[in-house]
Amino acid sequence: MATPIILDEQLCFSIYQAHKVFNRFYAKALAPFHLTYSQYIVLLALWQYGTLSVKALGERVGLDSGTLTPLLKRLEKDGWLSRQRSKRDERRLDVQLTAYGRDMQDKVDERVGTCMEWIGLTPDQYNHVRDAVSSVRDHLAAIPDGNFEDLPTMSN
Repeated sequence: MATPIILDEQLCFSIYQAHKVFNRFYAKALAPFHLTYSQYIVLLALWQYGTLSVKALGERVGLDSGTLTPLLKRLEKDGWLSRQRSKRDERRLDVQLTAYGRDMQDKVDERVGTCMEWIGLTPDQYNHVRDAVSSVRDHLAAIPDGNFEDLPTMSN
């Protein structure tokens, strides 16, 4: 007989609940800038790496083109970034910050950084939690799809 699975003891449920709370947290923190969390992580990538192709940006932030394209159009409409065809390869669409997007980095960083203090973790604790969650993510991502074929099913 299998060991019963207790909801509140599941790491996946804890991460799921934390994800929901983080979404609410960032919605409030980013509201003055009219940014969503997904838009924020795109801006973080552009502030850190500069101009990126849409493909490279999507890989960096983990968003597919179906999600990324409307998000980029909205950020462009709101003046945060611009999209243009690469001069070296017309098939490639590059994304870069506008002057407004670059100028707003300090304001966004200050607000979100101040909010992050509310989490109540020391820098070492913060880094430890982030690294542990990243390790879980990496281990899950490395599991081959074929491994699931041998798991028990309702017919077993």
